[in-house]
Amino acid sequence: MLELLFLLLPIAVGYGWVMGRNSLRQAQRKQSSILSKHYYRGLNFLLSEQPDKAVDTLIKMIDLNNDTVETHIAMGNFFRHRGEIDRAIRVHQNLVSRDEIQPMQRENALRELGRDYTQAGFLERAENAYLQLLNSDKHYLNAQQSLFKIYQTTKEWDRAIDLAERMVDCHGDNNDIHVRLAHFYCEKAQKALDKGEQISAAESLQKAVASDEKAVRPWLMLGKLAIDKGAFQDGFECLTQVAQRDINWMSEAIPLLEQCAEGTQDWQQFERIIDQHGGNSAAAYLAKVNVMARRGEVDEATKMLYEQLRKKPTMKGFATLMRLYIQNQQLDESTSSLALLKGLVEQQMLQRPKYRCGNCGFSGRKVYWLCPSCKKWGVVKPIKGLDGE
Repeated sequence: MLELLFLLLPIAVGYGWVMGRNSLRQAQRKQSSILSKHYYRGLNFLLSEQPDKAVDTLIKMIDLNNDTVETHIAMGNFFRHRGEIDRAIRVHQNLVSRDEIQPMQRENALRELGRDYTQAGFLERAENAYLQLLNSDKHYLNAQQSLFKIYQTTKEWDRAIDLAERMVDCHGDNNDIHVRLAHFYCEKAQKALDKGEQISAAESLQKAVASDEKAVRPWLMLGKLAIDKGAFQDGFECLTQVAQRDINWMSEAIPLLEQCAEGTQDWQQFERIIDQHGGNSAAAYLAKVNVMARRGEVDEATKMLYEQLRKKPTMKGFATLMRLYIQNQQLDESTSSLALLKGLVEQQMLQRPKYRCGNCGFSGRKVYWLCPSCKKWGVVKPIKGLDGE
């Protein structure tokens, strides 16, 4: 009898294995059937223009199969691209709230949720989403750029500065971050100036100088601040830093340097500065011409300007030359054809842009430190050539 039991034992084990395998297959088939049923139902709702029910169906599926996360993310993106932001938020928010999905999948969903909130105008919620991604190896750069855009839109310069400094501490020196940081400090300084807080503004501008050694903007602002306070010699010292960093911005520094010269009556210092850069800046040699004409050296000024224009012609130079001819020949500006031509050139200059973005080509007559088109800092500069410097 005992021998018979030992003979039946392998048969019992084999029977149990077969039955268990069949049970597993039945469970898998049942799960697959339910999953397919939900997919087809969701697709039917979507094609029947019942997206709300389609969203509800898709959300239920996460309980059944974790592998459908990427499909949910794609569907949420589809809704966002169609402008159905509320549905995109529901899909992505549901994924983020689930503990059972993998950390990387949750980060992907969180990134898309931040985009949803941004497009919907919920900037505070978008900020919270992106802040959680700053510690992500995969998404921190995207989160950083998105947060900068939010702070620039809301003009929260202190938060922008904190983020930029955090990025420097965590990821080392980065030229783009240093450029941004300098402009953030300048924006903070301008905000202080609007409130009449000159000391606070000066402190922010000094930090801007320390943040980016190539920055021009803080030196221009420091020069203006010194002039407003009547510290014209300090203004000279600040504005001479402009050409050393970017000669293209000499055209913005020249009018301020003239104010310093007016305040100190030290035209010799002014001439020394513009003489250093007359060969590279139309604004500098035109300022030299004006100083010579003011001293009564009209003939010499005319000859110097004529020779300069033969080498590097500019519309501003032609207008100045015609003014000198009218002044030297004592012509009547109301009847002279030369005066008429000068007026036409000046009208043309008023219609031409003065600044252009070196990144996207945006142009205009106003200085934009943050390009309105490509949203990059410090890429808009004075135009060079016939229409500019």
